[in-house]
Amino acid sequence: MTTSPPSRTRARTRQRTRPLSEGELRQEVAAAAGLSPEAVPGDANLVHLGLGSLEMMRLVTRWRRQGVPADFAELAGSPTLEAWHRHLTAAWAARAPGVE
Repeated sequence: MTTSPPSRTRARTRQRTRPLSEGELRQEVAAAAGLSPEAVPGDANLVHLGLGSLEMMRLVTRWRRQGVPADFAELAGSPTLEAWHRHLTAAWAARAPGVE
């Protein structure tokens, strides 16, 4: 009896219909850094809280798959929740018309 290798297909990523809220952003960033959401102040440097570049890239990749036009360089250049929320909200608003 032969068995086939495990499937390597990814589960479909649900496309977002609105930008990330500040609370959603805080939860996702905290989880990536291994912290509780309450431990991530809006103005804290996320790198100093333990969020590395690999975790940032994983977040950006996830958000892009969800249709959020995140820019890694922009986020890495200003690593605070407040700056990220401004960037992601502005990038969402600037998307091409009809993009969902």
